[in-house]
Amino acid sequence: MTRKLTMLAGSFALLASSALTTLAADQEISWIYCGDKIDPIHEKYIAEWEGKNEGWKVTPEVVGWEQCQDKATTLAVAGTPVAMAYVGSRTLKEFAQNELIVPVPMTDEEKASYYPNIVDTVTFEDTQWGVPVAFSTKALYWNKDLFKAAGLDPETPPKTWAEEIEFSKQIKEKTGTAGYGLPAKTFDNTMHQFMHWVYTNNGKVIDGDTIVIDSPEVLAALQAYKDITPYSVEGATAYEQNEIRAIFLDGKVGMIQAGSGAAYRLKDTKINWGVAPLPQGPSAKGEGTLLITDSLAIFSGSGVEEKAIEFAKYITSTDIQHEYELQGGAGLTPLRPGAVVDQFVANEPFWKPFIDGIAYGGPEPLFTDYKGFQNVMIELVQSVVTGKAEPADALKKAAGELEQYK
Repeated sequence: MTRKLTMLAGSFALLASSALTTLAADQEISWIYCGDKIDPIHEKYIAEWEGKNEGWKVTPEVVGWEQCQDKATTLAVAGTPVAMAYVGSRTLKEFAQNELIVPVPMTDEEKASYYPNIVDTVTFEDTQWGVPVAFSTKALYWNKDLFKAAGLDPETPPKTWAEEIEFSKQIKEKTGTAGYGLPAKTFDNTMHQFMHWVYTNNGKVIDGDTIVIDSPEVLAALQAYKDITPYSVEGATAYEQNEIRAIFLDGKVGMIQAGSGAAYRLKDTKINWGVAPLPQGPSAKGEGTLLITDSLAIFSGSGVEEKAIEFAKYITSTDIQHEYELQGGAGLTPLRPGAVVDQFVANEPFWKPFIDGIAYGGPEPLFTDYKGFQNVMIELVQSVVTGKAEPADALKKAAGELEQYK
């Protein structure tokens, strides 16, 4: 259902020497930009790009996080699309199948510039449908003082799920404090948090168009969720990940999985903390994590698709992206390796596990109805942590429900 939008450019005519000369106004790349304000780094490079591309103007519209993606979708469906929008990469399959966006082909050189598996987050049917612009991974944080109080070695975090569960149990029994923070609120990151466990056990939810969630690897992850729940923060369905992080910042939980932003917040506390790779399940092949990317999607029908692709690749190019990502505190993981990243990790060693987990990480599963998929995953987790369903039964039910969204 491709929609076409003709861009209106102001013009005026001057008659001189019997010749008619038409002067056109700047052509515009409209950009729905999620957040409260434009990042100063993006402002700087928008101006630089405009300076190199005479006759073109980039016009960002800042829209709050909760509304920006819906606005981009509504405009596209109505046939009045913006040229480009910041979207969760998980939505690209749905946009592509409805012909709302255009492909953004990448050369082999461009693909190779990213860390492993990053390009997979924007790939559907061997085609790239967006340009990654923001990326996050997770690692395990632990409270060293609570470890010591529980009789654990404060310098040795768990390396396996079995150790993570055992350490959580020991913290809870020895100190009365929750050993682990498991979020299970009706919120999107409940699904994200569980996917970190799936990808630390070499599991998948969907493989091509085949639902594979009902597998031994995912069953083991869901069973581990059930096993750690008694030693976690009580009432898991009341908390999302930022609320769990706040409890950790208050020193009231032994371990959580969180992004790099938590480290910058912890620097302002008196907590004696450490950060390590996410513990691995029995089928893991190496350190893993869910790879969450947001992307710049180029909408069909703006009339400036090719130029918008050019700008999207420029504003996310390696040097600009490193400058944007490595400001600290934003919770972003670098999309590409490089000397700048190596130096950054050398200066801030806690960053290492966030990058090391990429090699065996996996993307957010792509479904034609992402919210439908998300709701199934949230219900799956909640049914197990509340004791309403056994892991095997819950997975079988989820596998059946996911068929309609693939």
